[in-house]
Amino acid sequence: MSGFSEYDQYDALGLADLVRRKDVTPTELLDEAITRLERVDTTLNAVPLRHYDEARAQISRGLPDGPFTGVPFLLKDLHLLLTGTVTTYGSGAFTGNVADHNSTLTQRYLDAGMVIFGKTNSPEFGLAGTTEPRLYGPTRNPWNTEHSPGGSSGGAAAAVAAGVLPIANASDGGGSIRVPASACGLFGLKPTRARTPMGPDRGEGWGGMSISHAVSRSVRDNAALLDATCAPAPGDPYAAPAPARPYLDEVTTEPRRLRIALTATGPNGNSADTEVQAGLDATATLLRELGHEVIEAAPKVDPADMALAQISLIASNIALTLDMRSEALGRPVTENDVEHITWAIAQNGRGLTAADFARGTLTIHRLGRLVADFMTEQKADLLLSPTLALPPVKLGTVNMDSEDIAAYLDINARYMPFPGLFNMTGQPSMSVPLHWTEAGLPVGMMFTAPFGDEATLFQLAGQLERARPWGDRRPPVHAAG
Repeated sequence: MSGFSEYDQYDALGLADLVRRKDVTPTELLDEAITRLERVDTTLNAVPLRHYDEARAQISRGLPDGPFTGVPFLLKDLHLLLTGTVTTYGSGAFTGNVADHNSTLTQRYLDAGMVIFGKTNSPEFGLAGTTEPRLYGPTRNPWNTEHSPGGSSGGAAAAVAAGVLPIANASDGGGSIRVPASACGLFGLKPTRARTPMGPDRGEGWGGMSISHAVSRSVRDNAALLDATCAPAPGDPYAAPAPARPYLDEVTTEPRRLRIALTATGPNGNSADTEVQAGLDATATLLRELGHEVIEAAPKVDPADMALAQISLIASNIALTLDMRSEALGRPVTENDVEHITWAIAQNGRGLTAADFARGTLTIHRLGRLVADFMTEQKADLLLSPTLALPPVKLGTVNMDSEDIAAYLDINARYMPFPGLFNMTGQPSMSVPLHWTEAGLPVGMMFTAPFGDEATLFQLAGQLERARPWGDRRPPVHAAG
């Protein structure tokens, strides 16, 4: 691999195969990833926390024999801990928060052979569909640096889209894997609730709405990483249904003829704009060409109930996070320590009752049954909508430091009305990069399967990737130069 000019020809499994064949060393791959990051990150600001020395020490200690041995990897700066490194949650309140242990999922990445060399930018506590924390500043979209890469896994998506690495950790509590995958032209899958572990510090995220996995260029990398990380851990409060076989096998399996329910209108009544609608129409045409049946139908949910449940579960968790940080610091976390919207959400959480939290939990469980019943009644194998109702918004459109909370809620409702329902129902849901606007901005299409059925998603994603490949598309800001 002379000069690493071939780096972009390989996904993560391909790079691991080169290491396995001794065509390249893990150190050479790490050096290439670091060089690429340094080349583009002055522009993108995707990776504020660098673990170069720790990554080199990891290699020197010897890497395990796993599916991704020697592949450079980045964690999102939210929840996942790596011993001896800082996790800030995108918040100044957590500056200097050094981990004394690994998260369970971090350990599984290490056991798979990943070489972790940094953490990607996230909005404060993952609370926005963009990535512009006060602490580190905005991450820019490599397709157009005036635009957001999405959030809350915006740093991860920007780094992968810009060719720094082929796959990176991401998490999703209201769309935060799928939204940046859409905005950056990547594949992103939110797994079924409890598919990946959240221990040892938590049993679930945001009342079961949040889960971690990855954004990637290739579908097969995403599937193989889920294979490596998806088993329940001892002590987990509950587990997702076990897969019938490896997800990697599903990627090359042609799906049966699927019946897919399509909608361009989100549960809150907000609809896709004209450019996004064009992508949805083209996707429906492609699906029919591939032999699938597409019908127009959507479950009817109460948007007020959804909103109340979401804020009850999220706000109570944010209040607890700040309270626990106060205990660790030995002083109160104040309004000055966090962004204005964060503080408002936490104050809302402190005003909730135990009955409010219980009602929120009851609501999302009812939603799960409502959507499951809808899919059964419609004989629908999958649900299809755009991932986002608008193309990637410009930076500054979503402002976590704004005092206009109504405006913050309004833009979120108009920009991302589709993903959050499936965090509440716990269903697996993916964004597939199938459309670009006339201005060259990516637009993802979101497919959602019944609870526990990532297999069908990976089968369809593999078919779509073969039919409309996206892996060779490069944004204007790219590490290859």
